[in-house]
Amino acid sequence: MEKGKIKVAILTVSTSCFKGERKDRSGEVLMRQCKKAGFVVAKKDIVSDRKSEIKKFLKGYLRERINLVLTTGGTGLGPFDVTPEATLEIGGRNVPGISEFIRIKGVEKTKTSILSRGVCVLKGKTLIINLPGSTSGARDSFKAVLPVLEHAFHIIKGGGHD
Repeated sequence: MEKGKIKVAILTVSTSCFKGERKDRSGEVLMRQCKKAGFVVAKKDIVSDRKSEIKKFLKGYLRERINLVLTTGGTGLGPFDVTPEATLEIGGRNVPGISEFIRIKGVEKTKTSILSRGVCVLKGKTLIINLPGSTSGARDSFKAVLPVLEHAFHIIKGGGHD
């Protein structure tokens, strides 16, 4: 699948951004990076740190046949960090290599990145990747996985390995 045909949704999970108490920097950075990479950003939303709300948006993206969902935030150890649980409850096939690689690359800059609990699942033909909520964490994580995304979507659409 060509990059220009990959539809992306970016979901910032942050109650403070949702309430307007804080600016959504990580979502904005991801949007710019996706556009620069040649992806079509179809949706960009902000949601509170509530599992039911996160799931509602994820299910909506699935109905809209979004190819790639990037969540940012809610992946840590805090009591309101529930993005991985919401993502797993959506179902689909686990794609652990992406999340593992994000943590491996993250630890090169910040040792605490190993505390991130982000997951990646494939639900139908939609790839959902949980990214950290910090601006640098979201940016660096997306850059780390970007080189494999085009191939991933080629395989997801039924293409073979080169």
